Amino acid sequence: MSLARRNQERILAMKAASAPASGSGFAPTAATGTAPVAADQVRPNTAAAAIKLRLTHALRRLAQIKAVTLKVAAKREMLPEYRDWCDGVLAAGRASPPGSLSPTGADEVLPTVMVWSIDIEDYSRALELAAHVLRHEVTMPSRYQRDAATLVLEEIAEAALRAQAINAPFPLSVLEQVEELTAGIDMHDEPRAKLAKAIGVELARAGSDAEADAARPIITRAIAQLEAAQRLNDRVGVKTKLTGLRRALASLPAPDQDNAGPPG
Repeated sequence: MSLARRNQERILAMKAASAPASGSGFAPTAATGTAPVAADQVRPNTAAAAIKLRLTHALRRLAQIKAVTLKVAAKREMLPEYRDWCDGVLAAGRASPPGSLSPTGADEVLPTVMVWSIDIEDYSRALELAAHVLRHEVTMPSRYQRDAATLVLEEIAEAALRAQAINAPFPLSVLEQVEELTAGIDMHDEPRAKLAKAIGVELARAGSDAEADAARPIITRAIAQLEAAQRLNDRVGVKTKLTGLRRALASLPAPDQDNAGPPG
């Protein structure tokens, strides 16, 4: 896609989300491959029709792919086609009060891109989009069968747990961002237990690599997260890990008292 067309998509997405759509519908010429024209000569709903049709074709392509790895590769290939539209919607969202954005006519594009970003492990982009989705209460496409907060939390937590199952690390900062982003949102206990477990395991990993003085607060935090996971779901599978961490904590030297004041 040319730079001119990319800039045009970004501007039109921003316009579509910032103001009510006008006109009687989407122009069919939106799907053509003709040369771009100035953004002020294209109606936002026409651009929305184009990006929506592009997504429809992409979803049909994905439906024909059986292997998960091949689906992920296809999503990685297709995602750049939606970046500029999503950037325009994000810009409109940043400039608007929560929940005030107008329907664009292609509202399923951004949450779909959010999910695909999780699938290809681009968590930074996924969480940027998730923050917008939650702030503006964007409805998830029905095919995902979960609300946005639950989907983001559970998909990223499960990705972390899969990595941890083969003793591979997962970015703790990503898990903590998810925890902060979804704090206070009502959802079932089981997904939250998965996230607490994933955070606890990464904290335990960090504690095992730290010096004794630094390890104590990290392991204490790990225990707290795993205990929370256990409370939320007693079948989450953290009991053995908790036992080991409690022993590790008890075996650490007592905190350094050198900085304590002289006895009275």
